[in-house]
Amino acid sequence: MPYKISFISLGCAKNQVNCEQMMALVADAGHTIQIEPEGADVVVVNTCGFLASACEEAIENILEMAELKRAGQIKKILVTGCMAQRYQRDVLRELPEIDGLLGTGSYDRIADAITEVMQKGAKPCHMGDIDAANQSGERILSTPPWYAWLRIAEGCSNRCAYCVIPSIRGRYRSRAMSDVLEEAAELSDAGVKELIVIAQDITRYGVDLTGKRQLAELLRELCKLNFHWIRLHYLYPSGITEKLIDTIASEPKILPYLDIPIQHCNDGILKAMRRRDTKASLTAILRKLRERIPGLVLRTSIITGLPGEDEAAFEELCEFLREQKIERAGVFPFSPEEGTPAAEMSYPDAEIAKRRAELAVDVQSEIIDAYNAAALGSVREVLCEGFDGQRYYGRSYAESPDIDGRIWFTSDRDITPGTFVAVRLTDTMDGELTGESDGVPTEESDGVPPESDCETTGEEERKLQ
Repeated sequence: MPYKISFISLGCAKNQVNCEQMMALVADAGHTIQIEPEGADVVVVNTCGFLASACEEAIENILEMAELKRAGQIKKILVTGCMAQRYQRDVLRELPEIDGLLGTGSYDRIADAITEVMQKGAKPCHMGDIDAANQSGERILSTPPWYAWLRIAEGCSNRCAYCVIPSIRGRYRSRAMSDVLEEAAELSDAGVKELIVIAQDITRYGVDLTGKRQLAELLRELCKLNFHWIRLHYLYPSGITEKLIDTIASEPKILPYLDIPIQHCNDGILKAMRRRDTKASLTAILRKLRERIPGLVLRTSIITGLPGEDEAAFEELCEFLREQKIERAGVFPFSPEEGTPAAEMSYPDAEIAKRRAELAVDVQSEIIDAYNAAALGSVREVLCEGFDGQRYYGRSYAESPDIDGRIWFTSDRDITPGTFVAVRLTDTMDGELTGESDGVPTEESDGVPPESDCETTGEEERKLQ
């Protein structure tokens, strides 16, 4: 019997890919997918469980669905994803409104779970092997038609002292290159213009399959497909090889935008957190990347208040940011996550970590303001993503979807979202760049310098066959 199913996906792009796979499985089972939860037979809440704050967001969404359930607007609630995996017993005990649970090793059981809750009156709890979860399969894309995520591996084997990912996503498993390229070809055929290559650590790709890093080979094959841009998330500093740098620098489709999480720069803190870097090695790799890749924009993540961080270590971090001028940074106060070694260490209290995060954001704001000021007068290729009634908005190569800002611009011509246009940058507005365009699409050729910017609603769905 077909049912109406609504999905809510929280957290990272990797989690969103799992949701897209579940949507395809549900559609294949004959059910109808709808955007709004109201009127659905089953609402699937695909949760993040990386941090306590992410779990709180997931619980808030579940409770909102519980209110709709009490009001008779939905019938059943299924909870999937990282929080379900991490806190399965607590979730079932503390949230009796939930009708079923699927862990990160059981996304492929979603159609079974719908049948169990709707036809059998059961309360399924599927917790498959997190080290053997299926990574492939059809997807219904939830991003706009011009960009899509390509997940090349699952899990993580880095085992940083503060991180729970290995315990909820399993060890690092690369997908077979043939499977990745087949999916990428389908995305290209579907009209995707910006391919965003993702994994917890893309630099480790292939090591578990062949004993050597294969990201450079994979990227060269991806560049043969009909994508305009290829963007990379996330590269661990210690995994960036000469071969990989050569590939990024020589392939015009690969954007000079690299997301490299460093977390900190103090040697003592890095060692305690089981990072494989030192301040000297971080400085060296960032310098090398700047020298070899013209126009490079870097993004990183920073944690303040880590165990061992005193005022001197924090000031060292701020000075490192000023020196390196990393253009984009997400700054987060340390969250002592249950079950991690870092949670058992001595660390600054939450208020100190929060205050330091705010100070680091102030440093970063100065860096991005200077970067924006230096960009004024230049012309960038922008991927138009919409119109707010007054101005168009989009992204250049320097802005990744959902995490960076937009470029706002005017044009005398109508521009269809998904079109690349040249924009002359003229000013800033609330920390974002503004400009002007003639609205003429740029040629999609290897000779076009890469650039883009913006965010999306994610309401369009396309099925990958």
